[in-house]
Amino acid sequence: MPRTPQMIEKGLTLVDAINEALYQEMERDDRVMCLGEDVGLNGGVFRVTEGLQNRFGPDRVVDTPLSESGIMGSSIGLALAGMRPIPEIQFEGFMGPAYDQLVNHAARFRNRTRGSHTVPLTVRVPWGGGIHAPEFHSDSPEVMYIHNPGMKVVCPSTPSDAKGLLLAAIRDPDPVIFFEPKRVYRSFREQVDEGDYTIPIGKAKTVSEGTDVTVITWGSMVFECLAAMDQLPDDLSVELIDLRTLNPLDTDAICASAEKTGRVVIVQEAPKTCGLASELTTIIVERCFLNLQAPVQRVCGFDTIMPYAKLELQYLPDAKKIAEAIGAVAAY
Repeated sequence: MPRTPQMIEKGLTLVDAINEALYQEMERDDRVMCLGEDVGLNGGVFRVTEGLQNRFGPDRVVDTPLSESGIMGSSIGLALAGMRPIPEIQFEGFMGPAYDQLVNHAARFRNRTRGSHTVPLTVRVPWGGGIHAPEFHSDSPEVMYIHNPGMKVVCPSTPSDAKGLLLAAIRDPDPVIFFEPKRVYRSFREQVDEGDYTIPIGKAKTVSEGTDVTVITWGSMVFECLAAMDQLPDDLSVELIDLRTLNPLDTDAICASAEKTGRVVIVQEAPKTCGLASELTTIIVERCFLNLQAPVQRVCGFDTIMPYAKLELQYLPDAKKIAEAIGAVAAY
């Protein structure tokens, strides 16, 4: 939607940036449409799509039944028919019923048709913990989708990145899952380019350059890592890498940083076993082994179901745990 005086003065939140990207792309391309539970009249549970139905009408911002499988199946059909659908799955834990449609159909269609048909859809999904939500509302299931060929997986951490990556995702010819870290939906503002710009899918960002230890993360954990860096000695130089795209990985950026510092810490919200941090560790060991000065460390959630609100923050990696891991790697 058009920017308010507060947005002009103070910048955009992650919610504002995503809303602006949707608005601008729907203005630019009449094939783009949104659909999902409560995305129209109510503007979504987090108000990310607020105002879009008033501007573009109920045929392009569609309130669907409570059926994730139906939302995804309809989106695949719309994409094959020439539209650019943006289905919203209200919370990441609700993606289970849509898994068959997404993985067995959307992700495989290019291969199944030998490249003659693609499925250009962007699945928006609020993602991750830290907001004291109930069960099925605070998970980090990204690895289940990274594992499946045929889908791109994106997870921005800032408003500027969210807008540029979402515009790139909508224009991509293949299915993209766009995980939105709900913990930072409204936690801060920054100035965001009001124009039309994209950020390439598959390119990581160096948030902070350093020479002693590499820290790799994505989503809301970027800010926990920054907080952890504030707790470290001034003479310890840390390089922080925000992956931004989880599939395809920017292995060149990952390995270049690991080779430079020789020490790596990987931080993820998800449980430790078989998470993306495990794959990143393997990539670094396979490609950078002779440059490593210490074992790669992982700071992760526990191998349990995300607990209820009272214990949620104890489950998630925090600045203290991350700082301890950085210190241990640096001292090895």
